[in-house]
Amino acid sequence: MLRTALHRLSRGLRGDHPEYTGRVELALPATLPASLGCDAVGVPARHGFRLLARLPRTGCVFADTDWWWWIVPAGSDLDLKWPAPARYVVGTNVPAEHPRLIHWPDSPSPYTPPIPFYLMVCQLAGTTPAWGSEARAQDTGTVAAQ
Repeated sequence: MLRTALHRLSRGLRGDHPEYTGRVELALPATLPASLGCDAVGVPARHGFRLLARLPRTGCVFADTDWWWWIVPAGSDLDLKWPAPARYVVGTNVPAEHPRLIHWPDSPSPYTPPIPFYLMVCQLAGTTPAWGSEARAQDTGTVAAQ
């Protein structure tokens, strides 16, 4: 019995449990319409409270021990290069273990406005915001026309 329990525990810790995929679907509250579709932007948990406190408006925020995930409208990466340490995920299937909803928006929308959030993430990362042809050039490694 002890050997079986240890075996199950070790499988769970390594993440190779048959039911463990390493990704979790963030479940938005049914009362908040997500008519624009949803993507998620994650930042390391150590930055979560600082960003949450400084954003003028915040939508749904999910958190686990390592990452905080903000819900943004689908396509919020279009012509934007989200800097590390941020992770942009298309959809709401994120690499996390047990995220829970920690912030319910004041408005009837689940979204955090992506531009103010992007600017704050750039400030956090110490990078210059880049969008449009400048962001596309960074993604391809070419120099944008000035």
